Amino acid sequence: MADTTTRQRPGTMRLVDALQYRLPLAGLVSILHRGSGMLMFFLLPFIVWLFDVSLTSEISYQRFASVFVAGVGFVPAWFFKLVVLALIWSYLHHFIAGVRHLWMDATHAVGLEFGRQSAVFTLAASGVLTLILGVKLFFF
Repeated sequence: MADTTTRQRPGTMRLVDALQYRLPLAGLVSILHRGSGMLMFFLLPFIVWLFDVSLTSEISYQRFASVFVAGVGFVPAWFFKLVVLALIWSYLHHFIAGVRHLWMDATHAVGLEFGRQSAVFTLAASGVLTLILGVKLFFF
């Protein structure tokens, strides 16, 4: 009779095995799509606050704008800019990856090569657009 204390159950994976697995780009884009959606969901109160403060009055808009120049309390301005940059990336990535998924569903383009090419496009487009908007956010 075999020793069952050292054997792995079928279908389970050790952490060492999981870290050695090379995820294809399409899988990475899929995981990032879910992560960007969660990030937008959890930062939704911050988004609502930004929207509310920016539209309430001229004075509240000035307060809103000063957050990105001087910060609030002990929180520096660059931290708020990083949070907004994370929101920018999550929105752009989620939107582009969502269009990618819709395109694949509508055209039934589910081949390996199209999946790889569209994943590269999704990562590149969201990265470049985030970089452009990040430069505008931090330097202009």
